[in-house]
Amino acid sequence: MWWVVAASVVVGLVAAYLIWTAGRVERLQSRAELAARALDAHLLRRAAAAAVLAERRFGVELYAAARIALDASPDEREAAENDLTRQLRGVQLDPGDPDCAAVIAASRRLALSRQVHTDLVRDARSARSRPLVRLLRMGRGRKWPRYFDIDDPTLVVPADVPAA
Repeated sequence: MWWVVAASVVVGLVAAYLIWTAGRVERLQSRAELAARALDAHLLRRAAAAAVLAERRFGVELYAAARIALDASPDEREAAENDLTRQLRGVQLDPGDPDCAAVIAASRRLALSRQVHTDLVRDARSARSRPLVRLLRMGRGRKWPRYFDIDDPTLVVPADVPAA
């Protein structure tokens, strides 16, 4: 009779572990998707701020890069954002100017959002690549999370110019 109790306990523990693992995979996947949406929102904010800055202060190249980043399809998004980052690095930004300060702040938020997104995608991919998760197909209802590979969007502000 004791073996029936032991077998029931083992089955209960295995079931609890599988339910916990499935919930973890689902939570990580959901968090990665939410981080991707937040990253997209920060990318749009930075591109819009760069477009405003280009219209008011700088030239056609920065405005074109910002418009391309705003209008890019998902397949072209990484290249467009990298181009915008290169254009912004080539511009002398004054943190005392409100338009420049908006671009600098948006770039800082974007850098943080990108880091959070990368960490969550790494964790979700790690959880989904475990043998038991793959065997039981726990993540089959969703696509594999993708990294968004762009240059570091943080802009360097000159040290001799006081920040606002």
